[in-house]
Amino acid sequence: MSGQNHYTGLIGAYGDRLPLARNARPISLGEGNTPLIRLENLPGSLMHDVELYVKYEGLNPTGSFKDRGMTVAVTQAVAEGSQAIICASTGNTSASAAAYAARAGIKAFVLIPDGKIAMGKLAQAIMHGAEVLQIRGNFDDGMRIVKEMAEQAPVSLVNSVNPYRLQGQKTAAFEICEALGQAPDYHCLPVGNAGNITAYWMGYSEMALAPGQKGTLACGFCGGDCAYHQGRVAARPVMVGYQASGSAPFLRGGPVTHPETVATAIRIGAPQSWDYALTASRESGGWFDEFTDEAILEAQWLLASREGIFCEPASAVSVAGAMRDIENGRIPPGSRVVCTLTGHGLKDPDVAQRHAEAAVTTVDADSSAVRQAILGKMS
Repeated sequence: MSGQNHYTGLIGAYGDRLPLARNARPISLGEGNTPLIRLENLPGSLMHDVELYVKYEGLNPTGSFKDRGMTVAVTQAVAEGSQAIICASTGNTSASAAAYAARAGIKAFVLIPDGKIAMGKLAQAIMHGAEVLQIRGNFDDGMRIVKEMAEQAPVSLVNSVNPYRLQGQKTAAFEICEALGQAPDYHCLPVGNAGNITAYWMGYSEMALAPGQKGTLACGFCGGDCAYHQGRVAARPVMVGYQASGSAPFLRGGPVTHPETVATAIRIGAPQSWDYALTASRESGGWFDEFTDEAILEAQWLLASREGIFCEPASAVSVAGAMRDIENGRIPPGSRVVCTLTGHGLKDPDVAQRHAEAAVTTVDADSSAVRQAILGKMS
């Protein structure tokens, strides 16, 4: 496809809403424009009728929402003359930073916690040519170090404390409003470092217009027909954040020194966007809640086996939370609910492999044995 309708990524689609110089060279891999999928099977098991959607960010180029922020952060870093970037990561940030650094032709240094990273994510960072440094400590130790390195070494920090990261991530809210014609009533997210819930609130706030007010968003290809241009986005959603019980600083009222959870992407005890996330929650009338690893993995399995959507464990906590709060009435009947799925299931193949091994049935290599197995499974 060629011409003006060719999608070139977030900077091409939302350049007028991003704080980048007009002459900045976009560092893009075609990120964004991810599907908003209405769930068809899981809502049927709920007591209350709702519209339940997932924003499937696992279909970004490196398989996670991090690409939204990274395209803007790396574009800005290159525009400023940087020859290298650095980040601390539980996995997804490292994969994204490495890919965009490769695209830009600069170096990427990533610090990962010792033994606390999914192999699918580590493999990505290595294949994209990053210099991977595994520290004897956790993610929070890594954040402390990379902040120091950004002041002491010739590298640009691209973690979510970089404001350009949040600027890129806010565009997911734009896409949701454009798809629905308005903001949802509730938006449910996994919360680790808390940058994403902050960015979505920023995006929804920028999209919230008074009735009849015209926007100026150059969103790409809408021809003036999108919700923003027509002034039909007049409200913001309630923002709801969910954490893993072993890594739930918002539920504990302060940092968790030794966070532990199978949901590695949210295994963070000291969120860098703490204050911003609290603001988003309070201003929207939202809340935080927590789930055990068992409940998170059950939600992951349900999404994959009943909806055909395979997400990493951390992503599934948003759906687990939405379903529970719909059931208990905290999210009222008739609501329109969007859950962010932050990463693809293949990001963490070790967790999925446990399900796969238990699900495989071995039979003899003859038709009668296969037929018997098929009939047994269908009964």
